[in-house]
Amino acid sequence: MYKGNRIGVVVTAYDEAAFVGRVIETVPDFVDRIYAVDDRSPDESWDVIQRVAENVNEAAADEPAESTLAVADGGDDRRVVPIRHEENHGYGAAVKTGYRRAAEDGMDVVAVMNGDGQMDPAILDRIVDPVVTGEADYAKGNRLRSPADREDMSTFRFVGNAMLTGLSKFASGYWSIGDPQNGYTAISREAIEALDLESITDQYGFLNHLLTHLNVAGFRVADVPMSAVYGDEESSIKYVPFVRFVSLLLLRSFCWRLKTRYLVRSFNPAVVYYAVGAAGLAGGAAGLLGSAARAANGRDGFTGGVSSFVAVLLGLVSLGTAIRLDAEANEELEVPCAEGDPDDERVDDRDRDDRAPAQRGVR
Repeated sequence: MYKGNRIGVVVTAYDEAAFVGRVIETVPDFVDRIYAVDDRSPDESWDVIQRVAENVNEAAADEPAESTLAVADGGDDRRVVPIRHEENHGYGAAVKTGYRRAAEDGMDVVAVMNGDGQMDPAILDRIVDPVVTGEADYAKGNRLRSPADREDMSTFRFVGNAMLTGLSKFASGYWSIGDPQNGYTAISREAIEALDLESITDQYGFLNHLLTHLNVAGFRVADVPMSAVYGDEESSIKYVPFVRFVSLLLLRSFCWRLKTRYLVRSFNPAVVYYAVGAAGLAGGAAGLLGSAARAANGRDGFTGGVSSFVAVLLGLVSLGTAIRLDAEANEELEVPCAEGDPDDERVDDRDRDDRAPAQRGVR
C-alpha cells in the first residue's frame, strides 16, 4: 500500500534475460503486486522471470502479510505474477495485458517499469504520486526538461525524441507534455477501465497512441522530471521503420482526435484553422517550387511566387491560431509539471557508478 492506495507494477520483457530479474527484485516494497509480462521472448527472459518470481514470492510468504489481495487466476497472494504471451504481440500488448490483470485484481494505481533496467526504482514514488493524490489520471517521466536529466541521452536519441515530442503534441492535444516515448508511467484503475484498450496499438507506438486516447476520454496527464539512464542493454527497435510507423500513427491519431472532439462532440474553430493552415502551407510550398522552376527556365515566376508566399504566410498564421485554440481547449487536462523534492535521489556524476547496478539491472 502507498498512501492508502493499492499499487501494481507491470514489468514488460522482450529479450531482457540479463536485466528483467534485477528489475523485479528492486521494485520498492510499497508495491502490492508485480505483473511480469514476457512477450514471448526468444531468449531466457521467461525462465529468469519464473525463477525470480518464485524466490521473491517465497520471501514474501515468510513475512507478515500486510495485504489480503487475491489475484485473478487462483486467489493466492503472490507478490510477483508471471505472465507469458503465447505469441509475440508487441510492447503495447504486454502493457495492456498487465493493465487488465492489475485492474481485475483491484489495484488503484498501475505503474510500468520496462524490463531493460532503464527506470530507476528509487523514483517510483515520484511517478505514482500525481495519480495517488488525484492530481492526474496518468503520469509519465520526462527526460527532456533539463540538460542534467538528458546528459546520458545520445544526440541521436535526443533529436529523434524531440521530433516525436513535437508530433505527439499535435496528435494528443497535450501541448505541455514532453518525452512521449518514456515508458516510466502510472495510470489510475478508473482510466484503465474507461479506455478502449483494444483500439490502441500493440506496437511500440503504444505510448504515443495512448496519450491521444487519454485526451479524447478527458483524462488529466502529468509530467514528472527524471534522468535518462542507459546501460549495456540493446534496443530491439529498428528506428527507420519505427519512426515511419509512429509518424503515420500520429497523423491518424491527430485526425481522429480533431474529428471526435471538435466535430462530433462539439464544434471548435481550431479544426477549421488547422485545415486552412495545412492547405495554405501545402499549396504555398508547391507554388513556390513551381515559381522557382519557371524562373530557372527563364519564364516569369514572380507573380506566382508572391501569391504562393502569401499562401504560406496565411497557412502559418492559421496554424498558429489553431495551436492556440487547441492548447486552450486542453489546458485543464494538463497538470503542471511536478518538479519533485530537490533532495530526491537524482542520479549525478558522484553517485552514478554506485547506483548503476540497481538501476540498470546489471546481473
